[in-house]
Parts: sequence; structure tokens; C-alpha cells
Amino acid sequence: MKETIEEHADRFSEIAAEYDDDKTPEYEACAGLVIDQARPGATDTVVDLGCGTGAIALALAEDAGQVVGRDISEGMLEEARRKADERGVDDFTADYGEFRDPNYDGPADVVTTNFALHHLGEAEKRDAIEAMATLGGGSQSSAGAADPGEPRRIVLGDVMFFGEPDPEEPFYSPEVDEPSTVGSLVEMFTDVGYAVTKVDRVHDQVGVITAERVVAVEDA
Repeated sequence: MKETIEEHADRFSEIAAEYDDDKTPEYEACAGLVIDQARPGATDTVVDLGCGTGAIALALAEDAGQVVGRDISEGMLEEARRKADERGVDDFTADYGEFRDPNYDGPADVVTTNFALHHLGEAEKRDAIEAMATLGGGSQSSAGAADPGEPRRIVLGDVMFFGEPDPEEPFYSPEVDEPSTVGSLVEMFTDVGYAVTKVDRVHDQVGVITAERVVAVEDA
């Protein structure tokens, strides 16, 4: 991570009130795909990491039983809570949490994140995806497959490279961003016992990865 967590949080808190006014078509398309691919059921708990102002979380609250948002920016969290109050969304909670330490020990059927993970370095992303895979009581077996606990699905929308990185193109600012290649992200999910079932290319530097938990034959 090229900034400290505190610096990163402060930077987003400063722009929280205007954040929703500056969304690109690619960002909107990415968010829409994350929402579509999450597919929570009426009794599911969704954990949205790096929830920002709640774009994903509040949309999923319409179909899920409960949505939990986590972010490091108090300014962004305040905006998410304000929007939830305005819309009368009662089944949404938002508190401080980091990717590698989400500060959450409840159920997690589906995990989502959008336009946030690319701020972490490669090794930090691996730790973050492992943390996602063990939310809600899930764990890895010695063979690498996740146990039949939670979550069953992880959906990642983010800045990611489908080709050669190009800082002249949108979405990639090397001074603050550390995106990974699509192949590297797929490998990270595979390593924690998930099968990548869909990759959506929104832009040469933006995509959505949907990963499903692998269930061992004896647990099926």
C-alpha cells in the first residue's frame, strides 16, 4: 500500500460528500455487474468490504436478509449511513474495517467489494482475499479447498489489468494505485479454494471477477 491506512482514509473522507457526483460510466457498469453477480437470497448476509458511500451495499439490501458494510474512511461510512437512513433501509450496518482485518465475526454468505482492493499491494491483496474466504467461519483445508461454511460467493469489481498497464489510460494512477493482473487475481482466489466462474471485462483496466466456493466431494 503506497499510503498509510490513515492517509488513505483521510483522502477519501475529504471527498466523501462529493464522491457520488463523480462516477464514470465504467464505474457504474462495474458496480452494476457486482450487484448482478452477487445474487443474494432473502436470508443471506452480504459483507461489502470497502463499502464507501454504500452504492453496492444499499442496492443489495433490497434482496438480502442483512448487509454489512466495512470501510476505513469514517467520512464515507457517514455518507453510507445517511443514505440508508434517507431510504429507510433498516437491514444495513456500516462500521470501520480493513480488508485484512474486517472487524466482523458474524455470518457471511456473499462477499462483495468494488473499486477498492487495487489500493493494496500484491501480497496485501493475497492476505485480503484469504480474509474474505474465511469470513463467517469458513476455513481452508490442507488440500486448499474451502470448507462448506461461508461465504459461498465472492464478487470483486476493481481496477485490474487485462493487458499492459497504461497510466495514460483511465483508472490507474501509479502514485496511489497498485492494481494486479486478472491472471494474478484469479490465482489468488484459486489458492484459497474458490473457482472463478466469470470474468467481465468492463475496460482494459477495469473488470469484475466472480468466484464460487469449491465444495469437497465428501461435503457435497
